[in-house]
Amino acid sequence: MRRKNTKVENKTRGTPRKHMPQRTCIACRQTQNKRNLIRLVFSVNNIEIDPKGKKPGRGVYLCPYRGCWEMGLKGNRIEYTLHARLGAENRQMLVEYGRSLPEKEDSL
Repeated sequence: MRRKNTKVENKTRGTPRKHMPQRTCIACRQTQNKRNLIRLVFSVNNIEIDPKGKKPGRGVYLCPYRGCWEMGLKGNRIEYTLHARLGAENRQMLVEYGRSLPEKEDSL
């Protein structure tokens, strides 16, 4: 008995489409491709930014926009989701990184 080909093909080019994992921003609750979000990971009493998304440990995702970072830090959503406490230095580092991000553009 033969199995059918389970790959989904792109109708215009005939090439298989790659599956993109979806993740949810903890601030705005929007679901996006994993690569479009920034991952924070808890490791060894420190919360750090994981640019490649490969570090071990509990992780959370935030949109690459200033508003989402402010909401995540202001409401302690990061701490709640990671089951960890942010130290003063660690919080300051994340706040500074968030300030370097652009404002979200509304596409209305």
